[in-house]
Amino acid sequence: MLRGDLGTSWVSDAPVLPSVLSATGVSLTLMACALAVALTVAAALCAPALLRGARGTCGPARSGGGAVAAALTALPEFLLAIVLMVVLSVWWGWLPPYGWAGPENLVLPALALGLPAGGLLGRLVDDALPAVLNELWVALWSASGCSPARIAGAALRRAIPALVPQFGLVAVGLTGGAVAVETIFTVPGIGRTALGAARSQDLPLLQGAVLALVLLGVLAGLLAQAAHRRLLGPGLADAALSLAPPPTAPAGPLRRAVPAVCAAVLLAVTVWGLTRDPLTVDAVERLAAPSWPHPLGTDAVGRDVLARLGHGAAATVGIAALVCLVSLVIALVLGFRPALASGAAEMTNALPPVIAGILVVAVTGPGVFGACAAIVLVSWPPLASHAAALVQETRAAAYLTAQRAIGAPPRWILLRHVLPAVTGPVTRHAVLRLPGIALALASLGFLGLGAQPPSPEWGLSLSESLPYVERAPLASLAPAGMLLLLAAFAVSLSTLPTAARPRNGRRFRPAAATRRGARR
Repeated sequence: MLRGDLGTSWVSDAPVLPSVLSATGVSLTLMACALAVALTVAAALCAPALLRGARGTCGPARSGGGAVAAALTALPEFLLAIVLMVVLSVWWGWLPPYGWAGPENLVLPALALGLPAGGLLGRLVDDALPAVLNELWVALWSASGCSPARIAGAALRRAIPALVPQFGLVAVGLTGGAVAVETIFTVPGIGRTALGAARSQDLPLLQGAVLALVLLGVLAGLLAQAAHRRLLGPGLADAALSLAPPPTAPAGPLRRAVPAVCAAVLLAVTVWGLTRDPLTVDAVERLAAPSWPHPLGTDAVGRDVLARLGHGAAATVGIAALVCLVSLVIALVLGFRPALASGAAEMTNALPPVIAGILVVAVTGPGVFGACAAIVLVSWPPLASHAAALVQETRAAAYLTAQRAIGAPPRWILLRHVLPAVTGPVTRHAVLRLPGIALALASLGFLGLGAQPPSPEWGLSLSESLPYVERAPLASLAPAGMLLLLAAFAVSLSTLPTAARPRNGRRFRPAAATRRGARR
């Protein structure tokens, strides 16, 4: 490697380095376009709450783009890619369906990658803005005659530092996680190159592709850390983003009804589907339209779609929830070691779930356990990076300096201040990623690395039905709709105000001798 020699491909007998450099350049171009789409979508999602809070005309500031952001975040990239290809290329003929010949070939892959990433970034910013816009300085600036635009800019500068590491992780995720999109649109990027090398057991090319992904992750992490320190500055080091929970207005009936409706639909479909047989194959009824015997139609081999949705709920939601919980615990533990967490996060986040699954299954063998281990390996870095940024800001708060000055022990500060300020935002972030984890597990099963056919897992059923999306769209859209409902339920439930707000804890009272000394 130091001599610029990454070996020779076992399949083509060509040098590996030129192939890796060419594929990396293609992926970087696609990543830049997708990142532009993501930032545009994120700005559109958080703009209403930012403008309302800056004007101070709608009472306590609160987020407002959670449902749209959840829907975008839960959209599977490869399903979105197929829909865009069918609608914009096959039906309307506006754009080429595949290839890498000119700028027009960038549009569909960039949209397929950028829309879900923009939903995630927009949701994170939208979740952080209310705490900033309800701080006292916003009211002071507004009363002093500052323009809403200036207040909005200052609020963004106040909220962005804790989220900058997420922007870096999303940027490298657009490069490494685009395996499915690059495969669908036949884009010769580094993700497609790595997957092809793994399938053909071309070890030298696979090593070079994975090395390029890791180097991209480290570079993105270093840039994000530098931007985080630059934005934090001495002024923002005096206060944490979560000094206190933002005052929120009571949730209205419509806002409270969203999680109830989503839960009711999920439960109804699951219970109804559990009463039916998900494995019976009827070749005569294959790709059948909805009817009374098959309310949601049948798939490519004649199995009932409704039955597979019901029986796939446990395999999809249960395993994904367990993986999400393990990732959250790892993130909270490593979040209090920012240096260790950030270094490991950039390296592991550079691996797409597919490549991580291949590497893990090479040791453990194919199966659900290997797929879960692979997803845990790549799902904790964004959570740990988020936790580390919040821990750093919270520990720098001025009120914690005062607590230490009057003799508060470190355990008291940790349990009463730092942990409550970090756990809430990171938990909501983990819940937001639950549908993506479920889909990643299913994609590994589709490749033979996780759940095996004829498992009724939602993502696996979705992947199996994609080739027939034009003839039987409901067979693909039904499991995708269940994933969207799961995302809407999780995010809407996490954003509801609770009756008992988390508090910073009782004030630490110094010892009597200290109080007497203070009085003297």
